[in-house]
Amino acid sequence: MELTFLVDNNALVGSPCLAEAGLSMFIEADGRRVLFDTGYSDAFLVNARRKGVDLLRLDWIALSHGHFDHTWGLGMLLRQYCESGVRDIPRPGLLAHPKALVTKRYRGIPEFGPLLSREKLESYFDLTLSDQPVRLSDSLVGLGEIERVMDFEQSATLGERLEDGAFVPDDIPDDTALAYVSDTGLVVIAGCAHSGICNTVEQARRVTGVDRVRAVLGGFHLQNAGPERLGPTADYLAALNLEGLWCCHCTDLAAKIALAAKCPVKEVGSGLTLAF
Repeated sequence: MELTFLVDNNALVGSPCLAEAGLSMFIEADGRRVLFDTGYSDAFLVNARRKGVDLLRLDWIALSHGHFDHTWGLGMLLRQYCESGVRDIPRPGLLAHPKALVTKRYRGIPEFGPLLSREKLESYFDLTLSDQPVRLSDSLVGLGEIERVMDFEQSATLGERLEDGAFVPDDIPDDTALAYVSDTGLVVIAGCAHSGICNTVEQARRVTGVDRVRAVLGGFHLQNAGPERLGPTADYLAALNLEGLWCCHCTDLAAKIALAAKCPVKEVGSGLTLAF
């Protein structure tokens, strides 16, 4: 598997790639081409061109959850489809939790979720809306709705979502992730890990039946986290004996420092490519 961070909050020193407060990754595994999240703007498209990544030839688009910093780039991708002049663009599958496409609002922002409706997305993509695991290739799987089993990772609500005609506190049930099964263990690929990064790793183990975890990467949603959250998280991840921990996006500096005290934290930025 080869994975490229198309956009992250940071850019690597010397990289020509753009950064923004969003996340997008491009993954190639088993001959399948997967776009995981689309960031906030067209930055992921600019960086894809600079990295030589062709986003007109995708097998899957997978959404980690329905927040704007992971989904608003979808509209920019469709614009590229229309402006490319290519008439034989294949229809990728689009995988998301059923609640990822609903209206969400937060602190007065009337639409905090995806800007494109299910009906508009169906014009371009073959939708798979599921809270269950879905296989994207022989070795890459979407994990479905994350079971929340760690007592130190009971996440708070964030804004509200529209459900049955009324707004309810959003505990983000649509949060999900990917897992790649290599010959020597799992690579867990998170978007924001609103469910908790340790819960996400445990979900990957349950879904794949593989206990050994090689690497964990993506957003860990550790912002302003206190010691009661950071301590157990660092201990859990350290016990995995990881090859690397690539934490980014929604993981603040204090959390990275706390994790680096016990785990092999690696630098992440737009344009970084990893091979497993």
